[in-house]
Amino acid sequence: MTNDLIQILPEIILAGFALAGLMFGAYFGKDAIARPLLWLTAALFVIVAAMIATTGGADVAAFGGLIVNDGFARFAKVAILVSAAAVLLMSESYMERRGLLRFEYPVLVALSAVGMMVMVSAGDLMTLYMGLELQSLALYVVASLRRDSVKSTEAGLKYFVLGALSSGLLLYGASLVYGYAGTTQFSGIITTAQSGETSLGLLFGIVFLISGMAFKVSAVPFHMWTPDVYEGSPTPVTAFFATAPKVAAMALFARVLHDAFGQAVGDWQQIVALLSVLSMFLGAVAAIGQTNIKRLMAFSSIAHMGYALMGLAAGTAFGVQAMLVYMAIYVTMNVGVFAFILLMEKDGAPVLEISSLNLYARHQPGRAAALLVLMFSLAGVPPFLGFFGKLYVLRAAYEGGLAWLAIAGVIASVIGAYYYLRIVFFMYFGEDRGEALDRNRGGVLGVFVIGAAAIMVVGIVNMFGVEAAAGLAAGALVE
Repeated sequence: MTNDLIQILPEIILAGFALAGLMFGAYFGKDAIARPLLWLTAALFVIVAAMIATTGGADVAAFGGLIVNDGFARFAKVAILVSAAAVLLMSESYMERRGLLRFEYPVLVALSAVGMMVMVSAGDLMTLYMGLELQSLALYVVASLRRDSVKSTEAGLKYFVLGALSSGLLLYGASLVYGYAGTTQFSGIITTAQSGETSLGLLFGIVFLISGMAFKVSAVPFHMWTPDVYEGSPTPVTAFFATAPKVAAMALFARVLHDAFGQAVGDWQQIVALLSVLSMFLGAVAAIGQTNIKRLMAFSSIAHMGYALMGLAAGTAFGVQAMLVYMAIYVTMNVGVFAFILLMEKDGAPVLEISSLNLYARHQPGRAAALLVLMFSLAGVPPFLGFFGKLYVLRAAYEGGLAWLAIAGVIASVIGAYYYLRIVFFMYFGEDRGEALDRNRGGVLGVFVIGAAAIMVVGIVNMFGVEAAAGLAAGALVE
C-alpha cells in the first residue's frame, strides 16, 4: 500500500493543497488570500511538474492496476501542470481588475488538474471516469465564474448539460465493454479485443467510448459546445480550456485506444480518422466568418484537435509521439495567443473584435511581430515550429497507411491559413480608424506573448528535449 501511495504522491499533494486552500478561504476571508493562493498554486504546479519530470523510473501499476505510472503519464502530467501554471499567472491581473479573483478559482483549477492527472494514469474504466468527472465538475464551475454575465452563465450551463450527455455516452460504452470483455481493467480488455475478432457488442462499446472522449477534445460532431463556452467564459478560463484539459483529453484518448484496444487498431482506426478529417475541415471553414477572436480560437481549437487525432489514427508508436509533440507545440502557441488576447483592451475594457487590431503594428510593433510569429505557427507556415508539428502528424498518418488523411490534412491546413493570415493583414495593412487599443505595459502577459513567439523560432533548432521525451512516452504506451 505504501508503494501504491507513492505512485500517486503528486495527486495527493495537489488534492491536499486544494482542500487546505478551501479551509483557509473559509476561515480567513476569501478576498485576503485569493491573490497569494493563486501564486502559491502556480508555484506548486511547477514544483510538482519538476518532481514528476525528475523522478522517472520503471513503469509501475498501482492499486491492482487501477493506476498506471509510466513514461506516457509523466509526460502528460508535466504538460498539464506547466500549462495550468502559465494560465494562472496570466489570469491574475484580468481577474483582479474585474472582481473575479476569488479564492475558489485557483482551488478549482487545482482540483481539475488532479482529475486530469488521474485521467492520464488510468488503467481501468472506473478510474478513467472518476478522473474525468473530477476535472469536468471543476471546469463547469469556472466556466460560469462571472456570475453577473448572462453569457458566462450560459457557457457554464451549456458545458454542464452537454458534458453530462458525453459522460452518459462514455458510461454506456464502458458498461458494454465490461459486459463483453468481463473486466474494466485495460490489461484485461486488451486480451479480449483482437483486431478482426472483436464481438459486435464490444465494437459498440468502443464507439460509445470514443464518442464520450471526442466531446472532451471538442472533435466534430461533438464540438457544438466549444464556440459558446469559449466566448462566454472569462478569457483566462477560456485560455485554460484551450490548454491543459486538451492535453489531458488527448492523452486519455491515446491511453484507452492503445492500452485497452491496442490489439484492435483496425476496429477503431477509421473512426478516429473520420473524427480527424471532420474536425480539420469544419474548424478551418467555420472560423473564416468569425469576427470575435475567442470564437475564432474555438474553431481553431477544433481544427487543431483534428490534426492531433491524425497522429493518433496512425495506430503506431510514432503516431503517439507525433500527437504528443503536436500537443506540446499547440499548448505553447495558445498560451501566447491568449496572453495577447488578454492585452486587447480599450479604455480598460476588454476588446474581442478582430477588426480592433487594425494597424496595431503601428502602435505596438514588438507585440505585433510576436503575434505574427504565433499566427504563422498556428497556420503551419514554415519555418516556424507549428509547421514541424503538423509535419510530424502528417508523416505519422502517411506511414500508418492513411495517405488520404495526410492529403486531407494538407488541404485543411491551406484553408485554415486564411483566418490566421487575416489577423496579420489587419495588424499591418488594415484601415486606420483612429481608435487604437490601449498601450498597456503588459508585464507578465507581455512576457508570455514574446516568450511563446520566441519558442516558435528557437524551437526549430532545439525543441528543449520535448521530442525525445515524447518518443520515450510513446514507447512506454505502445510496446
